[in-house]
Amino acid sequence: MTSQIRNFSIIAHIDHGKSTLADRLLERTGTIEARKMRDQVLDKMDLERERGITIKMQPARMKYKANDGNEYILNLIDTPGHIDFAYEVSRALTAVEGVLLLVDSTQGVQAQTLTTLSMARDAGCTIIPVISKIDAPASRPEEVKAELAKLLSVSADSVLAVSGRTGAGVEELLQAIVDRVPAPEKGGTEPRAGIFDFSYSTHRGVAVYVRVFDGVFKKGDALTFSAAGKKFVSLDNGIFTPDETPTESLSSGEIGYIVTGIKEPGVVAVGDTILSERGTLPPLAGFERPRPVVWASVYPESQDSLNDLKQALERLRLTDSSLSFEEESSGVLGRGFRCGFLGMLHLEIVTERLRREFTLSLVVTIPTIEYVVTDTHGKRERIYTPSKFPAFGDIESIEEPWAKIILITPPDSLSGLLQLLHEHEANVGDTHAYADGRIELSAEMPLRELMRGFFDRVKNVSSGYASLSYELLTERPADVVRLDILVAEEEVPAFARVVSRRRVQEEGERMVEKLHGILPKQLMVTKIQAQALGRILSSRTLSAMRKDVTGYLYGGDVSRKNKLLQKQKKGKKHRAQFSKNRVDIPEDVFMKMVQESER
Repeated sequence: MTSQIRNFSIIAHIDHGKSTLADRLLERTGTIEARKMRDQVLDKMDLERERGITIKMQPARMKYKANDGNEYILNLIDTPGHIDFAYEVSRALTAVEGVLLLVDSTQGVQAQTLTTLSMARDAGCTIIPVISKIDAPASRPEEVKAELAKLLSVSADSVLAVSGRTGAGVEELLQAIVDRVPAPEKGGTEPRAGIFDFSYSTHRGVAVYVRVFDGVFKKGDALTFSAAGKKFVSLDNGIFTPDETPTESLSSGEIGYIVTGIKEPGVVAVGDTILSERGTLPPLAGFERPRPVVWASVYPESQDSLNDLKQALERLRLTDSSLSFEEESSGVLGRGFRCGFLGMLHLEIVTERLRREFTLSLVVTIPTIEYVVTDTHGKRERIYTPSKFPAFGDIESIEEPWAKIILITPPDSLSGLLQLLHEHEANVGDTHAYADGRIELSAEMPLRELMRGFFDRVKNVSSGYASLSYELLTERPADVVRLDILVAEEEVPAFARVVSRRRVQEEGERMVEKLHGILPKQLMVTKIQAQALGRILSSRTLSAMRKDVTGYLYGGDVSRKNKLLQKQKKGKKHRAQFSKNRVDIPEDVFMKMVQESER
């Protein structure tokens, strides 16, 4: 049975035609009827279809009759292309024996191409080089073939050429998958499977997406999660066609799903191993809990929606084990949740899903990263929110994570990118020139600076032609300070951030000016201040909202008007005494300040 199975994935830089090629493979093998076919058929979420990117990985099982007359089972795992989901992709690659390394023939090798290639090599996958979009007017098939062949140290003749739009070359690609991707090794008799994804439904709980390495899994089996230590009984199992289709069993070498019935968030995790309850096999290697890279606080616009927000986060975590959250409170924003994300795209997707799928109005604070802070008493603590930084003068040292980045850019943009790297505190490393003139540039920089709008700035400087990928490094000493924004002499945690000491004055002035320009006038005079290093760096005063209390007067002595104005002044002073620090900050003000912080 295993000799007729081929497990593979498509890996590529964003927008290199991965989902479109998957459509043609499903269409050519007759996996999906023509009347049900649509663009990005494996992308089930509206966000995926709107943005044209894959967010949630999706398996699909195809049948193909090869040149030797035999029918083969081709199991495809369509994975996300963005670097935020690198861990999930790496786990999916352990479930397959081969990958299609897809490169756009109009763009050539990009930064993310190198990252995904490295992951495929680490997983021991057979690599089939493929160039896409050969029907495009700007296609350079021979040049890009040579570039890809040089990268892989293979002959240009072994590089396949396809068009996801027209279907050209798809037949040859299917045959190459059968010929080049090795069949799964036959496993032992005791059941063992690796989890590469999962889904959730209210009536049956979590369904885990697995690659079976050993034995056979059947409905009613008593099973256990190795890392979580949770026991369960299989309620059902099946394959992806690409919809979930029940089968009698899942055998060694196959890819499918197992329904667990578990409805508790945080139990199931990508990379965990499923074993027989009384099994003796060790878990599969490589499991680790995804570690958040970016943190942000999420508050409901109305405190009446706090429980709805908590239930929504728990529901999302049932399908996304990389999302973490804990409850926190703010004097201005009330109660909310501090959430950890894999990156800026992951943050954007989760908050957008909360708004769309659960109709929640949210306030999201400025994103930050995790710091290791040692205070003057020697206490070492990991801190992921600026509001928890020790007071100025109580900090002995601070460490922050760094990242190694790879930029591939046209030569015209090199000067601007070098200046950009300097502005973001990067240490520039080696460069490498490609045959088409593009330059590969490596550098190391603080993760804090990478998240400070660096992606968008790279696109702006290079007019969209440069590509970027990154990987996390260890922590290094950081020269950063906490910057607080005070409104009516009260700190607003949502506006607090950690910035480089050399930029703190500039950032404080900029944020005060921005807030002064967008905060609606209050019933009292409102002072807006930036505070850091134990002092006020910048201050602006927002005048009070004023009603014309003399508008109805006509004629008479001016003393009548002055009397009314003095009465209004006393009323505002009295109101301020009982309404101190109660400033109404609308949701759109928070959103504008978050957007400003990313520049």
